[in-house]
Amino acid sequence: MQIVLLGPPGSGKGTLATDLVRIYKIAHISTGDIFRKNIKEKTPLGLEAESYIHQGMLVPDSVTIRMVEDRLTQPDCNAGFMLDGFPRTLPQAEALTDVLARRRQPLTAVLNISVSDETVIERLSSRRVCSVCGRSYNIYSLIPKVEGICDVCGGKIIQRADDQPETILQRLRTYYDQTLPLVQYYTDLGLLIEVNNEGAVGSSTDFVMSQLDARLAREQA
Repeated sequence: MQIVLLGPPGSGKGTLATDLVRIYKIAHISTGDIFRKNIKEKTPLGLEAESYIHQGMLVPDSVTIRMVEDRLTQPDCNAGFMLDGFPRTLPQAEALTDVLARRRQPLTAVLNISVSDETVIERLSSRRVCSVCGRSYNIYSLIPKVEGICDVCGGKIIQRADDQPETILQRLRTYYDQTLPLVQYYTDLGLLIEVNNEGAVGSSTDFVMSQLDARLAREQA
């Protein structure tokens, strides 16, 4: 199973991703993690990306795409994967289609997680995250079993500095500008599954599973 996960900050995307990779036993590929790993290990791609970052420039799509392609060659991706944070732009989406065609590993589905702006602001303002594994919590709707401690890994739960309303609105505007063309692109390919996650965080997992299982059944028929 190969999945792309789209969704604005605060949509509950992280919680859904954690659930799905556990249930389907697929690799969770975050572009942020890929960048940090390559830069930390000083790989050729990491050094190239770092050279742009040090100049205050955006890392070109060509470098990001090569990092993702390299990650997809690793053994844990053979059974499937979820891409989280990539693609972000239409050129990246088109490049991904080409990469997966060469690997004969086409996408099963693209999940587009949607919530209202008001809900995003409310969730992010009250959001807490694990400083170790990144698992998301909420002081109202998704409280850890032990206060301040992550249920998954036992790490310390913190509040992110950028979870302020003004910053959140800017992040949303940027996300929508980038993502709208992706939604149309994947709709045209027949891959998009719309997921309304306006309810409690994590409440959409069963719906998404039913949609993915139905697609897998059609593929295997």
